[in-house]
Amino acid sequence: MLSRIFQRARLMFRSTAVRLSALYILLFAICAAFLVIYVTALSEKTLVQQTRQTIEEEVGDIQRSYNRGGVNLLLRIMERRARQPGANLYVIAGPNGEMLAGNVSSVQPGVLDQEGWTNLPFSYEPFSEVGGSRRHLAIANVLRIDNGLRVMIGRDLGDPSRFRYIVRQALMVALAIMGLGALVIWFGIGRNALKRIDRMSAASQKIMAGDLSQRLPVGRSGDEFDRLSGSLNAMLGRIEKLNEGLRQVSDNIAHDLKTPLTRLRNKAADALDEDREEVRKVALEGIIAESDQLIRTFNALLMISRVEAGSIAAEMSNVDLSAVSADSAELYEPVAEEAGISLLTDINPGIAVNGNRELIGQAMFNLLDNAIKYAGEGSEAPTIQVKLSAQDGEVRLSVCDNGPGVPADKRGEVTKRFFRLDASRSKPGTGLGLSLVEAVMELHGGRLELSATEETKTETPGLTVTMVFPVVKP
Repeated sequence: MLSRIFQRARLMFRSTAVRLSALYILLFAICAAFLVIYVTALSEKTLVQQTRQTIEEEVGDIQRSYNRGGVNLLLRIMERRARQPGANLYVIAGPNGEMLAGNVSSVQPGVLDQEGWTNLPFSYEPFSEVGGSRRHLAIANVLRIDNGLRVMIGRDLGDPSRFRYIVRQALMVALAIMGLGALVIWFGIGRNALKRIDRMSAASQKIMAGDLSQRLPVGRSGDEFDRLSGSLNAMLGRIEKLNEGLRQVSDNIAHDLKTPLTRLRNKAADALDEDREEVRKVALEGIIAESDQLIRTFNALLMISRVEAGSIAAEMSNVDLSAVSADSAELYEPVAEEAGISLLTDINPGIAVNGNRELIGQAMFNLLDNAIKYAGEGSEAPTIQVKLSAQDGEVRLSVCDNGPGVPADKRGEVTKRFFRLDASRSKPGTGLGLSLVEAVMELHGGRLELSATEETKTETPGLTVTMVFPVVKP
């Protein structure tokens, strides 16, 4: 049992929070001790000063009484005051220091030999405690009058001492209670911190074992542990997404590139077997076309990887999104006309975002290329519209078509690499266009939204792809 407690204590003291708490408690104890000493000393000094002031006033009264009525009046006044409750110490001594009268039995030798204030507190013995063992201390002022008599007026220091003792005792009790409370709080904080760290360690062990779906626990306090766990969870989510993307890319490359590579090999083999120059030339042209398509695929993969890694983030600048949208639409307008598609624009001028002009332009090209590819299917008047507006703290750049659209349950799939609704691969493409657009939007701190152009149950609801950018703060 003791070994377990000792072991847990050792583990607790390895915690930075516990060590800092222990340091704070030590500093608190030092400051508290200094406070007790300072307060008690100051209180006693204040009372002694008040006592000295009272004695000085008494000496002044005695001096005036002696000047007015001589020794007889002096004796009567001192006798009357000595009978009062809580009276001062009064002593009259002869020129040789022998006590003649007073309300004390004896005083420390040598006190009556000096004139003025006593340098240090002296001991005395009252009549009520003659022969007792209790020690009484006092301070006094010795006054010498004309005929050689000496008058001592003093005050017992018991009240300042008792007050100092009471103040010190009260402070010590209060500080002891505060110290005990601090230890309890410290122990509770240490245990809580250790439990949270243990939970984080347990989750980390599972993550290191390969389970990237695990997340560090996040409480509701919003303290340093929660902020750290939130940041690490965001990093783990990013890593998990990248690993999942890498796995999907590996699977899709093995699946989607196997067919073109097989065709490429077969065409090369046919070209070697063919004797006629014209047929061989056609075969070689087909090989070049297949190779170009493979190169475009790998270039798109490389671009997506660079964007997701954030290696282009340093090239961010203020981009006139209105100009980029208009230029992209103008560039694709002849291509749309050739395909029999109307390309319309609804672009608000003067809208800018913080981003990379080349990547935003590439994303627009991908969206317009997809729209032109699919807009004409099943629609008598195929139309594409480019919209740009700023509203509700966001900039929305949309490419809308009235083609067959994307089923609602597939809209989360089409942004994955190599995913294509056209399972037969009858249309040209790599299935990487929307993946690149989504990566570009994540780099710009925005998002990609897919929705139907018209919420109808017709066969051609169309597709609206919207790039949502955060507004540039002036």
